[in-house]
Amino acid sequence: MADEKDVRRVHVRLGGRESYEIEIGAGLLSGVGVVARKALSPHARRVALISNRRVFELYGETCVRSLRAAGFKVSHWLMGEGERYKSLRTAESALRFLAEAGLERSDAVMALGGGVVGDLAGFAAALYLRGVAFLQAPTTLLAQIDSSVGGKTGVNTRTGKNLVGTFHQPRAVLVDTETLRTLPARELTAGWCEAIKQGAVGDRRLFERTKKFLAGVQPDAAERKDESAAVERIAREARLAGLIAAQCSFKAKIVAGDERESVGRTDSRSRRILNFGHTVAHALESVTGYRRFRHGEAVGYGMLAAAEISFRLGLLEAAGLESLREAVRLAGRLPRADDLDTELIRRALRADKKSVGGEIQWVLLEELGRARIVGGRDIPVRVVNESVNGALRLRRGDS
Repeated sequence: MADEKDVRRVHVRLGGRESYEIEIGAGLLSGVGVVARKALSPHARRVALISNRRVFELYGETCVRSLRAAGFKVSHWLMGEGERYKSLRTAESALRFLAEAGLERSDAVMALGGGVVGDLAGFAAALYLRGVAFLQAPTTLLAQIDSSVGGKTGVNTRTGKNLVGTFHQPRAVLVDTETLRTLPARELTAGWCEAIKQGAVGDRRLFERTKKFLAGVQPDAAERKDESAAVERIAREARLAGLIAAQCSFKAKIVAGDERESVGRTDSRSRRILNFGHTVAHALESVTGYRRFRHGEAVGYGMLAAAEISFRLGLLEAAGLESLREAVRLAGRLPRADDLDTELIRRALRADKKSVGGEIQWVLLEELGRARIVGGRDIPVRVVNESVNGALRLRRGDS
């Protein structure tokens, strides 16, 4: 369990009972039982843990032991790994598991894993018995700074990503930064793309802080065994925890001001600004059957396309465009995208779930740290096509 003085806390204030706390620090999973007991009803007796095999093998025993020590009966169920398993069929299996586990209205579902696990588990928790308590223990960077905060849950369908879902806020979010040590490089890249997105749309200082952190990462330091390398690692981990807390704080403020993502809002503090890069990202995921890209990787390409559109419309200066490109490059190498069928991508764009009145709502940049929502009818088709095609040719992270 982390030392109390090293734990960072972010409050998500939604009014009344639905306000909750995000705890961030190293080694927190060993204390998940204490957090659950504090966050849940005193009548809670069972916790149903949903994870995937890879994550559960790493952290499942720690979580189960802690929950049982806090007096909970624990059952667990493992879903498949990857976006293609975030489906109605998987959700049905999860609901069957909750019923067989004997969950009652006072009990809880806990998600242990990345964004896919969190979205699916939260969706099942929202549906079962018309809603049971939900706990988040995100283990990927993307989930820790973004998808675990704000209550969005859902599944994908053949017609698009997250088209079926609901808002179901967690009772608590526990971010154990030690889980990042076991992540593949691609998962870190995906998370850093989402971190860049949050700074780009609403907080210039957060954008620069994230970019500076990425520029200062020295992979070879972890390889060295000398004392200076150990000191450097400790300092970097402290900066990382602080940066994750800052990212969560930004997301929490946006969610508090626009919890349900009102379609009538187009101001710069609307929750809709968090969809920067997502219009193209969801199209890329859809046309590749959710098999080629991690979500954050697709968002990386989507940001490049949206920033290019912003530049071509005269909203974003060239220096801002180049700074964003550099930040995405620092996030890491993205999978190839220039071989995709552009006509299929255009069709997928038209099916974007965030359309209003049949019109795509693009989140663009006026400058780094300030977003603007622009209707698709105000953007020439040529500008969209050229910007998307150009972005897909930029395989960021190449040396």
